[in-house]
Amino acid sequence: MRAAGVSLLHQPGQGVPLFLLHGVGSDAMSWAAALPPGRAVYAWTAPGYADSEALEAPSPSPADYAARLLAVLDALHLPRVVLVGHSLGALFAGAFAAAHPGRLAGLGFLSPALGYRVAPGAALPAHVQARIDDLDALGPAAFAEKRAARLLFRPEGAALQGVRRGMAAVNPSGYAQAVRALGAGDLLADAARITLAAHVAIGAEDVVTPPDNARALHAALPSPGPLTLIPACGHAMAQESPAAAAALLASIAGEDSDV
Repeated sequence: MRAAGVSLLHQPGQGVPLFLLHGVGSDAMSWAAALPPGRAVYAWTAPGYADSEALEAPSPSPADYAARLLAVLDALHLPRVVLVGHSLGALFAGAFAAAHPGRLAGLGFLSPALGYRVAPGAALPAHVQARIDDLDALGPAAFAEKRAARLLFRPEGAALQGVRRGMAAVNPSGYAQAVRALGAGDLLADAARITLAAHVAIGAEDVVTPPDNARALHAALPSPGPLTLIPACGHAMAQESPAAAAALLASIAGEDSDV
């Protein structure tokens, strides 16, 4: 399925749809094992990834991705969704929630990246720029081989294969845009403008976006919902702990009174 130039994983079902936003080194399929049964779900493959049309700006902000998300929802004729972002997707979800609260029936932030508040035109922090440089130097397959294991508490089996697959499939140009959006983002500032109760969740063993990130975000929300710590889980929550992630998504969706 496609809408507004974006490829989508779609699970038909009931209720106000869940709309899922993946992280920087991934795609829509990262959610596949964690979709709540019977629930209507859309998961995007972000602009610039796979065959999703890239954003025009070479150095976009999370607000630019939020604008594309609005176009996708309009194209799908979805007046409201339950929006959940993972990692970098949490930055995009926060920008959207701050700008378009009336389009949301629920909100969740999983393994949230907080952004680096880089001013327009300023250089990225060295360790952030290194993501782009490593991908350019190594190519997607070797890049995935180098980085994938860090996203998991137990880097093995289907979870590791799934993380590697998604990371090896990134488009370098789209990945670079997303990393620049990570640099520009400031989720804590956006969170201060979000009035909807939001669920925040984190893997207890996440070393990419550590639990303190989730606690800081939860504290910044004017109307925080639950803060959930998933044991024995790293950053790639939907792949490493799919049953827990599915239950979490169902809980976030269940907060809507129309379900």
